[in-house]
Parts: sequence; C-alpha cells; structure tokens
Amino acid sequence: MCYLLIGNISALISDDCTEPLVNAQLRVYLPEGRYPTKNRPKTDILSGPGQLTKAMVEAKRDRLLAETGLDERGNFKLTWEQLHLFTEPLELDICLQHMPEQVDIRGVETHYHLGTVVPNWARSGQRYVAAYAYIIPVECWSQIRANYGTWIIAGTVKRLKSREGQAQLRVEAYNAGNHRLLGCARTDENGRYQLRFSKRELTSRLILVGEPRQQKGPDIYFKVYRDKQLLWEEDAQTGMMPGRKSVPPCSTININIRDTVRRKASGYVPGWLNNWAVTRRKSSLVNH
Repeated sequence: MCYLLIGNISALISDDCTEPLVNAQLRVYLPEGRYPTKNRPKTDILSGPGQLTKAMVEAKRDRLLAETGLDERGNFKLTWEQLHLFTEPLELDICLQHMPEQVDIRGVETHYHLGTVVPNWARSGQRYVAAYAYIIPVECWSQIRANYGTWIIAGTVKRLKSREGQAQLRVEAYNAGNHRLLGCARTDENGRYQLRFSKRELTSRLILVGEPRQQKGPDIYFKVYRDKQLLWEEDAQTGMMPGRKSVPPCSTININIRDTVRRKASGYVPGWLNNWAVTRRKSSLVNH
C-alpha cells in the first residue's frame, strides 16, 4: 500500500483572480509532538502562510516524508510508501527560490508553512488517495512578491460601450518614468490578461548585488495591439493617475476602450479613441 496526495497551490492577485505557484517546491513532514509551541509558525489559513527561518527548516529535516515540484499550473502529485498510520496529521511547507518571470535568476530561498492537516484519505485499489489545495491571500502574496522585487498586473480589456472582453490582443505596460517597456501579455478568449515583470525592467542601468531594493512600484501606462497594429495607447501622464502611480506588487487594472468614428476622405469608418483607458475598483470607469 502507498499514499497519493494530489492538489494545487495558488495565490490571489485580487478577489476574483489567481496565479499558480510555478516551479515551487512542496514538502510534507511528519508532525513532531515535542515541537515547541512558541516556535510554531501560524497555521490559520485565513492569515496566510507563516515564514520559516533556516533554523526551523533544518530542525525538521529528519521528519521530511516526501517532496515534489509544482507544475506550470501549480498542480502537484506526491507519493510515499505506507510507513505510518494514515490518520496521522501532516505538516505542509512551500519553498520558493524565484518568481515565474525570474527563471534565469537564482533568488533567495524562502520557506513558508502552509498548515498541519489530516487528509481525508480514500482507498483506491492498492493505495490511499487524498486531495489538498491552498490559496495564498493577496496581502501575503503581495509581500512575498515585493521581497523578490517582482510585480504582476492582471485585468480585462473591454470595449466601453458593449462591455465585451477583447480576445487575442497584446497588452504592453510601460514605466512612465523612463518610457521603458516593462512587460507584455496576450488577452484570452474573455479579454483577460496577466502581465509580469521584475525590478530589473524598471531601469536602463544594471542593478548591483546588495543595492537597496526599490520600495515603490512604477507608474504605469498601456498600449494595446492587435498583431502588429496599434489599436490604442495612453499618454504617459496617465501613469500619474490614482491606481496607476506606484502600483503595488499585486495589482488589477482593467482597460476600457471606447469605440468612435474617424473621418477619412471617403467618409467615416469605425476606429478606436486614444487615451480612453482607466482603472477600476468598484466603479464603472475606474478599474483596479
């Protein structure tokens, strides 16, 4: 007999948008009854994961039961032989070395305790199977991303009048301070996009090892393309607007584009009005 634990680990960007933990390492430990209560990391799932020190990780090395990496969707599969009663609780930790947009950089390794759980095992043939899922709250994930010097911006590109999501568009984000391209992404069939970048995209110069981490985010403005055709762009001054200035590591910015008409020699033809993208939080015109 063996055990199979399957599941997913992801993080909230906003109330209705998540991103998977890509290529993170999940570790499962047997519990240790003598583990000092005062040293226990917090296990309240609503408060988010508790960060572990190197000493705390080292102290539980002998209790490691199994570990595996998460795939591009944050999914995992873990198996181990039946060495203990399946009614025992398990400790689950996550290990991060970099964010998805930092694949060519070896960052600082950080460890977080997700919780202590007793999986609901069900027998299937010659093994016991259970599932586990965890979603990191947006406040915690924003802080984790800040520690790694990275940002993620998510949202939807819509036509203002029809409110329909616009598919297969390329969204480009620029730093209003130096007009550098920070990152780009394509919209899905519902007009949704997720765009990521790191602190090295914020400046044209090299960032030296040991240099103080930038504390505030960039001021953002956008351009939107269909293939190579520029459909719509904002003025850099848009980056000074509320919701665009000093964007936090986890941000939601919805882009609304209004249809208009453009005069040509032969008459009027449909077109796009420049400078009509605004950000939202609980508003029809302002979206983040």
